[in-house]
Amino acid sequence: MKLDPQSYARMVRRAAPPSALGRDCAWAFAVGGCICLLGEAMRRAYALRFAPDLAGTLTSITLIGLAAAATVPGWYQKLAARAGAGTLVPSTGFANSVASAAIEFKAEGWVTGVGAHIFQIAGPVIAYGTLASWVWGLLYWAMSRGG
Repeated sequence: MKLDPQSYARMVRRAAPPSALGRDCAWAFAVGGCICLLGEAMRRAYALRFAPDLAGTLTSITLIGLAAAATVPGWYQKLAARAGAGTLVPSTGFANSVASAAIEFKAEGWVTGVGAHIFQIAGPVIAYGTLASWVWGLLYWAMSRGG
């Protein structure tokens, strides 16, 4: 059976499930916003007892610890499956990627398992993030010298 492109496109539209892109984007935005709101509430609570710089550091440490702790029983993965990038963009998503790899390869031992694979998912983020920071730093330096 040979179909022309228009007929094939009509068949695909009829067979494909409706896209929930708008709803998915709104949900990701809401979940990411809630994570950030939790972080801001923590920062303000820490700021009542500590210096502002230390309050920010403690907030990051707490959020990363909570994300890693939620990864162990699989709760973070369930949330990420529904919220998508809403859970991946904040530092909690980075913590989840590191903790997930550590949990997955723990059975292979601490050195050949966890040690060798802990940054398997997060490694490219670190590498390209470092590269991007160098590129932007050089651009900033070049622009500040020229102008």
